[in-house]
Amino acid sequence: MSTNYFKANPDLKGFFGEYGGSFIPEVLEEEMKKINDAYYSISKSHEFISELRSIRKHFQGRPTPVYFCNRLSNKYGGRIYLKREDLNHTGAHKLNHCMGEALLAKYMGKKKLIAETGAGQHGVALATAAAYFGLECEIHMGEVDIAKEHPNVVRMKILGATVVPVTHGLKTLKEAVDSAFTAYLQDPINTIYCIGSVVGPHPFPMIVRDFQRVVGIEAREQFQEMTGELPDNVVACVGGGSNAMGIFSAFLEDDECTLHGVEPAGRSFKKGDHAASLTFGKPGVIHGFKCYLLQDENGEPDPVYSVASGLDYPGVGPEHSMLKDLNKAEYHSITDKECIDAFYELSRAEGIIPALESAHAVAYALKLAKANPQKSILVNLSGRGDKDIDFIVDTFGLPE
Repeated sequence: MSTNYFKANPDLKGFFGEYGGSFIPEVLEEEMKKINDAYYSISKSHEFISELRSIRKHFQGRPTPVYFCNRLSNKYGGRIYLKREDLNHTGAHKLNHCMGEALLAKYMGKKKLIAETGAGQHGVALATAAAYFGLECEIHMGEVDIAKEHPNVVRMKILGATVVPVTHGLKTLKEAVDSAFTAYLQDPINTIYCIGSVVGPHPFPMIVRDFQRVVGIEAREQFQEMTGELPDNVVACVGGGSNAMGIFSAFLEDDECTLHGVEPAGRSFKKGDHAASLTFGKPGVIHGFKCYLLQDENGEPDPVYSVASGLDYPGVGPEHSMLKDLNKAEYHSITDKECIDAFYELSRAEGIIPALESAHAVAYALKLAKANPQKSILVNLSGRGDKDIDFIVDTFGLPE
């Protein structure tokens, strides 16, 4: 993969094409500049890179493997492979950028990490990173998601994090971001905001993408070693879009690879029943950056919904917005029912219980395999489903 793309995107003002940027209060501009300057000066140093590589190998358990789904492939056609981010420590891709962000915070002399979480995996990962580095940690989470993702709430508390319930609005991911940013503004000197996806004002979309690139770098090499070629299709779920950018990043210049981002179609395509920002949104500004946004006539974010708490966000990463406009990636949507069916299908056919977020990608991969039986499909299995099993069984029951 050429480095030219990453040097050009984002530009110096934090834009990916017309998306991204930094639409924030003046009080935050100076702090964002400090984070940006620190990222460029610290994260490129030999000392930082060596420490992060050691953490990934000895603490996170990287590289995670690529696995061939023999039974699913025989049943649906195609050749289905999984990049097993569910085997990354804490059970999802989120730790990739959380350890990087926390290491950056340590070098900057910060004392506290603060963030939002939806499904709880980012919260668990950041609480883990805080414990590793001996830093304080505060996680903001909507009350709806706290109820749905109770196991992850318990994990965060065990790891020593303070979990702040968010009780306004829809009480989900968008409100959790609002709450965490408000708390961060109270003490930006000693605190660093560790955003949970490739969203937010510059430099966050760039920082999170760069720390997640390890997924694509590993997967590309592993897939070629296993098969002697590149995958025909690369599939990943998209809420904010960090796991998708992580794996897409290694294949952006390969015309033979089609990149598929999968959004939540939820219960229906009615307003408030889905969170398919790239499918139905239009350019707008949310949380300090410009992206495809589900919004009303006044530019205010629409209410959103997904069975997967990590996907119910009205916006999307600015880099995904650019890739859509450039036709570098295709974006599709999967319903709650298709997601739940795929959750059980992967569990029973391969013995792998996926996160509900990841099950959206699996569901689309099964459709793709049926339609293209001669093609290979590499799915980023971004997380495991431990956090979801009680909610799924209580809500949808076990299949017969």
